[in-house]
Amino acid sequence: RIHSTFTQDVTATGRLSSLNPNLQNIPVRSEDGKRIRYCFVPEQGKTFVAADYAQFELRLAAELAGDENLINDFNSGLDIHIKTASDAYGIPQDQVTKEQRRAAKVINFGIIYGMSAKSLADGTGMTFYQAKDFIDRYMQLRAPIADYLKAQLEHGRKFGYVETFFGRRRPTPDLAAPNFLIRAAAERAAANMPIQGTEADLMKRAMINVDKALPTGAELVMQVHDSLIVECDENIAKDVAKILQQQMESVAPELKIKLAVDVTIGHNWGEL
Repeated sequence: RIHSTFTQDVTATGRLSSLNPNLQNIPVRSEDGKRIRYCFVPEQGKTFVAADYAQFELRLAAELAGDENLINDFNSGLDIHIKTASDAYGIPQDQVTKEQRRAAKVINFGIIYGMSAKSLADGTGMTFYQAKDFIDRYMQLRAPIADYLKAQLEHGRKFGYVETFFGRRRPTPDLAAPNFLIRAAAERAAANMPIQGTEADLMKRAMINVDKALPTGAELVMQVHDSLIVECDENIAKDVAKILQQQMESVAPELKIKLAVDVTIGHNWGEL
């Protein structure tokens, strides 16, 4: 068995971190990295069930910003990247190309981190000016989120902290730093913390609820930011998958946004 240590007081956002070994940092993006995950297997006769929140940060950004159009799009079950591309380019959803959807996906995930035109261009193959034009149109489309991110900076400068949906605070003294690089980093952190911090709060609540709901023969063994992994007897894997989805999607009934969870079953971590 591999036993990691999870800490609650290392990351500034409140996310759990892992060490000795850091199991949250096992590679996944490269093919060689993915192969490493196939080495992690459950005990004989057991299997893994993984549940991952879908578009967690963007959903919470819509909630915190009060972006009613985006909330309604999510709650209607639309492909949010196709809908975003359709709105940004001013074309019907059935005419959105793969390239346009990809551009919308990149900026949907990047807006929370203040993605620049250069970063969007690098990530999509657009020219710099195409990326800048797309971001300008996107910011008009997602004005409530853009306004919310600006409001967080103003709040941080005025009161010296920003906070999550549940009121957990992070001090922001570096927003007044004379050094530009320090100040810019503090601005990115202050804008992002309420979203990532709320995500962390909800994930911890989900872990508690899942742990209480799991049947005998199933055990929560891993948390990687937006996902949970359970090791369970093979004959109850489908039941465990339903429990994970139900518990995680219903973790915050006070939110307007519907949370969505993708569930997979596999005989090693690489299959999840």
